[in-house]
Amino acid sequence: MIEDKAKLISRRSVLAGSGALLVSPAVMGGSPLSESEIRQKTKHMHLSLAAYSVRKALTSGEKTLFDFIDWCAELGLPGTELTSYYFEEGFDSAYLRRLRNRAFRNGVTISGTAIRNNFCLPPGAEKDRQVAQVKEWLDYAADLFAPHIRIFAGKVPDGADKESAIRWTADGIKAVLNHAAKRGVVVGLENHGGITDLAVDVLAICKQVGKHPWFGINLDTGNYRENPYEEIRQTAPLAVNVQVKVAVWKDGKHTPADLERFRDILVETGYRGWVALEYEAPEDPFKEIPKVLAELNKLFGS
Repeated sequence: MIEDKAKLISRRSVLAGSGALLVSPAVMGGSPLSESEIRQKTKHMHLSLAAYSVRKALTSGEKTLFDFIDWCAELGLPGTELTSYYFEEGFDSAYLRRLRNRAFRNGVTISGTAIRNNFCLPPGAEKDRQVAQVKEWLDYAADLFAPHIRIFAGKVPDGADKESAIRWTADGIKAVLNHAAKRGVVVGLENHGGITDLAVDVLAICKQVGKHPWFGINLDTGNYRENPYEEIRQTAPLAVNVQVKVAVWKDGKHTPADLERFRDILVETGYRGWVALEYEAPEDPFKEIPKVLAELNKLFGS
């Protein structure tokens, strides 16, 4: 995979260095855009890095989120995404303010946080607990000055039909949106398998939620399994945050992602906001992430 990825990066580096036209007419539905036009259209897209990218170091205790923030600054990133799984056990508001201060002192913005939850449940005590958990994390995100929180939908429970599961998921999202508005944090539903395995079902959930200023899609480029680039294009217009992966699913297995194609889709659909690398490949993230970020910097003009 590294060799294939290196070939992609090498090819695009030549294109970028030559000032070539960067978006094909097929992607844009018209004449290709020049490098300067691309730069104009990507100037409101900003790179971040998800803490999940270095999960082994954070889980083992080798690194802390404070170390991760420092590393994001060393990498020259404008943003850092603090995945909830790696917060200190039993943390309090003072801990959140320390993280916020560490980011501020490094000149890095906390672009968002990300949590696990399950809204694919019928009404009841467990559904209420899940809603309360998301509201609690909206409070934490506000304490961090994080503008966005990534949530999951969940899997269809045994014996349930998909239509009911879509409705239950939408109801869970609607139950937290008033609190999201109060705390000033946007809720982004990730296409994370389960009930969100297909773009058509993600869009069905969003339709039932309805248009809301504090809700949208946390678009993960690595999770669609049937027709990834087309499904990314279908859901990108509703994206409020983007997580980029270095691989996509093709014929049931991972294959190197076309990062330029991701960029083109975001340009085409008018996306503005954070583009967070979430590195999941098996290679050493501390060696490979800087290489991927170098390519993303060229593509997005950061």
